[in-house]
Amino acid sequence: MEFLKRIALSVVFIIGLVNIGNAQSDLEKAFSESYQYEYNGEYSKASLELKKVYSKDSYEINARLGWLNYMAGQYTESVTYYNRASSIMPLSIEALLGITYPLSAMGNWEQVIKAYNGILKINPNNYTANLKLGQIYLNRAEYKKAQSYFTLLLNQFPFTYDVVINMAWNNYYIGKFREAGVLFNKVLLINPGDESANKGLELIK
Repeated sequence: MEFLKRIALSVVFIIGLVNIGNAQSDLEKAFSESYQYEYNGEYSKASLELKKVYSKDSYEINARLGWLNYMAGQYTESVTYYNRASSIMPLSIEALLGITYPLSAMGNWEQVIKAYNGILKINPNNYTANLKLGQIYLNRAEYKKAQSYFTLLLNQFPFTYDVVINMAWNNYYIGKFREAGVLFNKVLLINPGDESANKGLELIK
């Protein structure tokens, strides 16, 4: 009897391995075909391939569907999938960055700010979140708020174009013309002949 039990358990184990192997094979096939459709710009078809193997508990599928729906212009659906991915892995900066794309496309800036602040709770020094928040507040003419984000980045990335040019303009708008001039000149070292930097220097004269 004990021998038969062992055989039965072995059979169950083997069947389980076969099922796992088949599931993995199906996933790989779905992802592979979705990449091919994406490469051809057929985002809806790429999404359909993943929906064939969809699992609400799969971070990878939900994150990818978030991206594909964004590319297809299905912004509401994209947000839904990215939210699911984020709920599965709450510390995923990747998912929070992803959700900012459809939210930005819909003009939902308060939710965009919320997503970037969520990233900063996980990683206060995140480059993208700090830069984007600074740019949002710069565009809103909320220069004091923008200043804190750009100051942090300038100390970390003192010779990076996006950081220096944004900090230069923010300094200009808050009346720090000397500091702005120094940074505009630094921009010209990063990108000689830069139109934005030259315009800034003309305004300071």
